[in-house]
Amino acid sequence: MSEDRNRELILPQQEFDILKILRDSTTPVRIDNIASKLGTDVNSLMRSIAELENLGLIRINKVVRRVIELTEEGRKYLEDGLPEVRLAKVLLNCGCKPTISEVPNLAKQYGISLTPNEINYAISSLSRLGIIRVNRGVIEATSPDRLTSVINRQDILSQIRNGIFEDEAPNDLRSIIQEFLKRDIARVRERSIIELLITDEARNLMDRGLLKAGVVVTALTPELITSGAWRNVVIKRFDLTIPTPQAPIVTKHFFSEFIKFVKEVFISLGFEEVYGPHVELELWNFDALFQAQDHPAREIHDTYFLKYPSTGKILDNELMSRIARTHEDGWITGSRGWGYKWDPGRAVRLVLRTQTTSVSVRTLYRRGDGEYRAFTIDRVFRPEVLDPKHSMEFHQADGIVVGENLSFKHLLGVLEALARGMGLKKVMFKPAYFPFTSPSAEGYAYHEKLGWIEFVGSGIFRPEVVMPLGLRKSRVLAFGMGLDRIAMILMNIEDIRDLFSRDINTIKGYWTNFSRFINNLNR
Repeated sequence: MSEDRNRELILPQQEFDILKILRDSTTPVRIDNIASKLGTDVNSLMRSIAELENLGLIRINKVVRRVIELTEEGRKYLEDGLPEVRLAKVLLNCGCKPTISEVPNLAKQYGISLTPNEINYAISSLSRLGIIRVNRGVIEATSPDRLTSVINRQDILSQIRNGIFEDEAPNDLRSIIQEFLKRDIARVRERSIIELLITDEARNLMDRGLLKAGVVVTALTPELITSGAWRNVVIKRFDLTIPTPQAPIVTKHFFSEFIKFVKEVFISLGFEEVYGPHVELELWNFDALFQAQDHPAREIHDTYFLKYPSTGKILDNELMSRIARTHEDGWITGSRGWGYKWDPGRAVRLVLRTQTTSVSVRTLYRRGDGEYRAFTIDRVFRPEVLDPKHSMEFHQADGIVVGENLSFKHLLGVLEALARGMGLKKVMFKPAYFPFTSPSAEGYAYHEKLGWIEFVGSGIFRPEVVMPLGLRKSRVLAFGMGLDRIAMILMNIEDIRDLFSRDINTIKGYWTNFSRFINNLNR
């Protein structure tokens, strides 16, 4: 670039506009601010930025900043209103001193929705702030002006809608934002930010009028030649000094090969593979597993629900009746059930399955009594926060052993055989609780850096699970394994996100680890 500093340089319009914005600033400018000024999105600027950096006209800095953003619950309150804000509106509208029991009907009169739990939380929150007091069940506002100030909290929630940088949060809002963080309405996440700074050479060229905008083309097409339009464009020159990209060496993905390896271990122990859908009915994902319909795991915070379509169908009404009776009063299982009115409408809602155990219960329903072993390996989905140990999409291996006279010792024997087959050297089990098995146990494997990591949950399916599915004679040993965690243990991977890496060097590195693991296993 320095050799051509006295020559005119024609740039595409977008690149020229980026330089104009940078010239007006003496400090680095965030790429999202540039995109906003140009009325476009960040992704559309990436190629132009790479070109400008290659020409030596800008410098690119990448910094990590902490961003405050709304959680799923926070987005719900953004739409519905914070509980304390809704209660404040009710009190301001009525100008009265209602009893706690009168609040729901008062709220409905003003078109405001408040559940009993939300009312209790709102009362607690406003009392703590000294804005209301409650005496013998009667709510009294200490000051209408302070009630009005509570409504401003909704505006603060709106400010966090698109995320704000933690160090840029206004001082007068920090205490409320800290409260939102404690309530899990908001969270802090680290975000990689790209900042751009114009170089002295580019600034000098612009001041001398040697940088101009024009139409730049990278290919001379027949249409440009025949129309004569080539005379009015700048044809970009090839830079033969830039090294060509190296063609990557073809490598199998280590994680897909690991899954194949685990399947071979199951098959070698007499298991057959079965399959099931990713989009599942709540009936198979929860109800058939004797998981109560008011269980917290069935809420939106722990499950992905489909919007379109939102429901499916169950053709076996007898199955629905048996599961309903089991939940309500225990049916013929010897249990008392959960003691509530089971809702068939909820059972047909569609979700992204949260566990591959849904495939196991489908298999039991289809095959019934007998002696067989079945397994499935596939993806499951949960609204987790992405970190080195957790992901919202991961792989599970689920297995069942069906037969008469099976015991808990048989279950532990199967799990130890699987662990040995997969090369897990240090394994321990401890008692656990799962709503659909009894007795139950969790299995842990040792990772050199991460310590003991849970890799399997197991137990004997309860009668409330197997009897509605049609089994009468057989006992069912059941277990579910987190394959991602097992892969981390065996291949010494510290971050679960590396399992899905598309970086060729990362894949090659872990492929070497996988190959070494297989070779050591066969010795």
